[in-house]
Amino acid sequence: MLDQVLNSPFNQGIETLLLLLILVILEAVLSADNAIALAAISKGLEDAKLQRQALNLGLLVAYVLRMSLILTATLVTQFWQFELLGAAYLLWLVFQYFTSNKDEDGEHHGPRFATLWQAIPMIALTDLAFSLDSVTTAIAVSKQTWLVLTGATIGIIALRFMAGLFIRWLDEFEHLGDAGYFTVGLVGLRLLARAFNEDLVPPEWLMISVIALIFLWGFSKRTVPDLKAETDTEEVEKQESIR
Repeated sequence: MLDQVLNSPFNQGIETLLLLLILVILEAVLSADNAIALAAISKGLEDAKLQRQALNLGLLVAYVLRMSLILTATLVTQFWQFELLGAAYLLWLVFQYFTSNKDEDGEHHGPRFATLWQAIPMIALTDLAFSLDSVTTAIAVSKQTWLVLTGATIGIIALRFMAGLFIRWLDEFEHLGDAGYFTVGLVGLRLLARAFNEDLVPPEWLMISVIALIFLWGFSKRTVPDLKAETDTEEVEKQESIR
C-alpha cells in the first residue's frame, strides 16, 4: 500500500514541481553575475532605448544558443575545449574592463559600441559562456531534459529582469561595476579549472558565498549625485512642460 502511494502519479508530480523549483532557483542565483555582465555590456550603448533593445535581442539569440547547449550538453561536456574557450572569453572581458581608460568619473568601463548590432552578438556570447557553467549544474540536478529546458526558459526571463535592474544600479553604486567584473573573473577561473582538472573546481556553496560577499561590497557605496546636472535636468523638464 505504501509503495503504491509513494509511486503514485500525484507524488511524481510533486517531485517534478520541486525539481523545477530547484532549477529555477539555481538559474536565478547563478545568473546574478551574468546579469550584471550583460548590463555592463549593454551600457556600452549611449542611448537607454538602445540598451533595452540590445538586451532584448541579445537574450533572444542567447536563448536559442542556451537551448542548443542543453540539448547537446552530453556531447559538449565531453570536450574540455568548450570550457577553455568560455573561460578565455570571460577572462578577456575582465582584462579588457580593468585595463580600459577610466572615464571622467574615474571609473573603468566595458566595451563601447557604435551600433546596436555590435552589442547583440557580445551579449549572446557572454550568456553562452556563463551557460557552460550553469547548464552543467542543472544537468547534475535533473536528467530530464524538458525540465532543464523549462528551468532555463524561466531563468532567462528572470535574467532579463535582473539585467534591467543592474543597468540602473550601475549608475547608482560606485563599486558595482568592478564587483560585477570580479565575479565574471571568478566564473572564468572556475571554467578554466574545470577544463583542466575537475577536482580543482570549488563547490557551488563556496562560489555563491564569495559572489554574495563581492556583491555586498558592490552595493556598499552610492555615487555622489551631481547636483548641478540634476538642477539643469529639472530646468529642462520645466521648460518642456511649459511648452
